[in-house]
Amino acid sequence: MRVGRSIRHARVSVKAQVGHTMQPWLDGARLTGDHGELFEDSTDMMIDQRDRRSDEDTDMQPSSSPRVVIAGGGLAGLSLALALKRSLGAGIEVTMADPALRRDPSADKRAYAIAAAGRRLLEALGIWPLVAGEAQPILEMTLTDSSLADPVRPVFLNFVEEIAPGEPFAHMVEGGDLTRALVAACTENGVVLKAAAVERFTAGSAAVTVQFSDGERSDAALLIAADGGRSRLRDAAGIGWISFPYGQSAIVATIAHERDHEGRAVQHFLPGGPFAILPLKPGGPLGFRSSIVWSERSSEVPTLLSLDTQDLLAEVERRFGLQLGQLAFETKPQAFPLSFGVARRFVGDRIALLGDAAHVIHPIAGQGLNLAFHDAAALADAIVEAVRLGLDPGSEAALQGYERARRLDVTAMGATTDLLNRLFSNDVLPVRLIRDLGLGLVDRMPTMKRFFIRQAAGVASGNAAPRLLRGELP
Repeated sequence: MRVGRSIRHARVSVKAQVGHTMQPWLDGARLTGDHGELFEDSTDMMIDQRDRRSDEDTDMQPSSSPRVVIAGGGLAGLSLALALKRSLGAGIEVTMADPALRRDPSADKRAYAIAAAGRRLLEALGIWPLVAGEAQPILEMTLTDSSLADPVRPVFLNFVEEIAPGEPFAHMVEGGDLTRALVAACTENGVVLKAAAVERFTAGSAAVTVQFSDGERSDAALLIAADGGRSRLRDAAGIGWISFPYGQSAIVATIAHERDHEGRAVQHFLPGGPFAILPLKPGGPLGFRSSIVWSERSSEVPTLLSLDTQDLLAEVERRFGLQLGQLAFETKPQAFPLSFGVARRFVGDRIALLGDAAHVIHPIAGQGLNLAFHDAAALADAIVEAVRLGLDPGSEAALQGYERARRLDVTAMGATTDLLNRLFSNDVLPVRLIRDLGLGLVDRMPTMKRFFIRQAAGVASGNAAPRLLRGELP
């Protein structure tokens, strides 16, 4: 029919203009696969798919909304689910599957450092106002480098910066508060929360069939694996995983203390690994609280955790210092082995990896959750754009942009944290002198300090960042 021919001719014209204007950029856009093969940019593919629609397709009624299944109910998965529903509403169906959804989120006492970009994401989703009252801004960051036996720990680098007036570079938020707010918002916005696991899936050309542990089955356009570093779904998709252990474990706990931390975070670089003190909202039995992330040689951790409470607290005091007065455990210390891991690909047939399922890094810079928020923001952009264009959000063409957007960022952050840990987790005198000289030089260069702060806060990309990281819905 005439309307169909006009629309088709308009598309061909647009394709020709886009191809002529963007070809130099497209020629340089490539992705490296598992074995070094190259993949062409998907923009032409997406336009060609639309060109091939017949005249009759333009007269058809819109199909039902695409469905996305997110396997894993962590903070990144919940944020992505909420972003999709807030952006597309009834234009998309979102199911989140995780047996942990039946638990009370208040039991999660873990604390997370939320960088400025992550805070903007939560602001755009309407979550930040719900947790801001329990969030502790980090107003200052201090780095020291010493041996455990040194009587004095000199400060080599100190950050007192804001990303913008009134906007600290990071906040500390407890996981239970954040999870509770996200679950409530997802429920309110129509996300289907399913307290069951994704047991297996079968990817087809038009959909992925997902089998849940409660016996139910569902067809979806896309399955998102957010099931952690040991992702079964990643393995089932045949996506390779490159990893190695650090020979360290992180001991985490909430420490009560009697003096105000004044919003100061401290990172002590010690031979066994970094010891981080991160400020929390005042409260607890002694009036003030901080979270510790104590990286130690894995061979030492069983002995440390077998100590009675007072002896273990004495070991914490040796590293924590006495500047905040009397200390006490508010939560029981727990240990987690540390490793590096990255998926060879972030997408597969009808599947995309999110958060720890795609990458695991050392906690030395507190960037694990923030990287996952960046994943959620980039994947939300890709899915929302595809749905609004009438394209298949689970197709290779729609997901290539996500792969391209995240690969470089994740690789750079993983390499940086790995280098920092190797550089500072030793007591070799020449290495120590060189790194302390470097820290001292950075401390005397305001421009360089500002650069590092903006990188850590996740705002260095400016307008090139995904919309959620700029405080906007996709």
